[in-house]
Amino acid sequence: MTDAVIMLRRNAKHTLRNPSTMIMTIGLPVILLLLFVGVFGGALNAGLGAAPRGGYIDYLVAGILLMTVGYGSTTTAMAVNRDMTEGIINRFRTMGISRAAVLTGHVVGSSTRTMISAGLVIGVALVLGFRPTGDPVRWLAIIGLLALLVLALTWIAVAVGLLAKTAEGTSPFVFVVQLLPFLSSAFVSPDSMSAPVRWFATHEPFTPIIDTLRGLLLDTAVGNSGIIAVAWCVGLALAGYLWARALFRRDPSR
Repeated sequence: MTDAVIMLRRNAKHTLRNPSTMIMTIGLPVILLLLFVGVFGGALNAGLGAAPRGGYIDYLVAGILLMTVGYGSTTTAMAVNRDMTEGIINRFRTMGISRAAVLTGHVVGSSTRTMISAGLVIGVALVLGFRPTGDPVRWLAIIGLLALLVLALTWIAVAVGLLAKTAEGTSPFVFVVQLLPFLSSAFVSPDSMSAPVRWFATHEPFTPIIDTLRGLLLDTAVGNSGIIAVAWCVGLALAGYLWARALFRRDPSR
């Protein structure tokens, strides 16, 4: 735990010395929020059918929160890759510290940064007219689900950062994390999509997570989406953790 706290302090100092990381994590989702509310909101709201009481922004916020987590994980992948390619992780391997602490510092630091970013995005949405109606119990569920999602994508990002030979090698992960929300229920209902895209949007992991967050925020029925969302998050987190641990333990000369 002592080693993990030291690594966490290291990552916190890197964030303070490189504020562009925080700006990217918050700025891009906020720009998307402003774009879809101010430019596309009228047309998209008209196509929702049974639109939320507060308008399109109430429908949109759940998807923007997921994208906030996604952008946060991409910065983690690049940070881990930078440590890996610049040799600092190999240096840590020769020191008398816990190996697990190196990855734990990245995961805890990134998760904390991303959760703060999600809170700030909700604050901006409230200024723009977002009016959630969930009770305190639902807000606790929202925080829990977001924490699970952050943990899942962060561990996968750590594994990708360890695997890639260069920073450019993390690009496929960045592309997938940024593309999948557009092929989900983040911006429009899958019912309005063509049949092949609708099938994909219905079965990809982000859609039940977004639907669950939206239901909790707006105090509407969640149904089976909640169980599916938690299952996806736990499964992705476990897969990412095992993958990252295996990559970190491999011979550095390979």
